[in-house]
Amino acid sequence: MLIEEHCKACRQDAEPVSDEALADFLTSHPHWVCKEESGILRLHREFTFPNYAQAVAFTNQVANLAELEDHHPDMLLQWGKVTLTWWTHSINGLHKNDFIMAAKSEALMTD
Repeated sequence: MLIEEHCKACRQDAEPVSDEALADFLTSHPHWVCKEESGILRLHREFTFPNYAQAVAFTNQVANLAELEDHHPDMLLQWGKVTLTWWTHSINGLHKNDFIMAAKSEALMTD
C-alpha cells in the first residue's frame, strides 16, 4: 500500500511514472485528477470541509507530512476547501513519490 511507503530522494535523471502506473493510480484513487500545466503532469485534488478551521487543520497536517517525507505540494487554502497539487520538480513530472504523498494526504481524511 502506498500509505505505508516513504518517499525516496529523486534525482533529475529519475524516470517519471509510466502511463500505465498513472492509470492504475487514478483508478484506485478516483478523487485525484491528472492535469497538464505548463507542459508538466500534476496530480490535483480538492478536499472540502464544513468550515475554515477544519480546512486549516488539514493544511497543517499535510504540511507536517510533507516535512516528514521531504516532498512538498502546492496547497491552496480557501474557506472550506483545500486544493493539493503534487508533482516532482526535479523531473518536471510525476514520480512514485507523488503517488505516495497523494495517498497519504487522502488517508488524513479518514483518520
